[in-house]
Amino acid sequence: MKNLIVIRHAKSNWDVPLRDIDRPLDKRGITDAHLVASNCVKFLPRTFLMWSSTAKRASETAIIFAQTILYPLENISFKEELYTFDEKSLEKIVKSCDDSYDNVILFGHNEAITNFVNKFGNIFTENVPTSGFVSLQFDSDSWKTIKKGKTIKIIVPKDFKKIHDE
Repeated sequence: MKNLIVIRHAKSNWDVPLRDIDRPLDKRGITDAHLVASNCVKFLPRTFLMWSSTAKRASETAIIFAQTILYPLENISFKEELYTFDEKSLEKIVKSCDDSYDNVILFGHNEAITNFVNKFGNIFTENVPTSGFVSLQFDSDSWKTIKKGKTIKIIVPKDFKKIHDE
């Protein structure tokens, strides 16, 4: 059994003229990342690998999650190849994971994440929003052979804002 959690980076700041890869999180993004991270703990496996795109907004999101769930920052693996918007590239990276690991949490970008989740999960989602968390489970002993799996849990910031705003 292989378990993959994909998390789209939190909302980034478009107000400063930076290269796309260098855009940091904005205030809402930081708040939303904390909100989802603090509400996803019970859905995390006991042990896992954590991978993140090297883009500033993705790595900042991964750090917020790691700090919230008490995951050692030095254990986050920052991968340049996760700075992709293409689900075929994302699939190739996921399938390259060492089979000795059953659980991976991955921080990346849209369109890759939404398209990946729709290809490999069994619940269609129009769009995985920023800070969106999607847990997928695969009936496979090898990452190389994963195919259509089961969508276990979807968490989005909006779910918790309703509770607090009422």
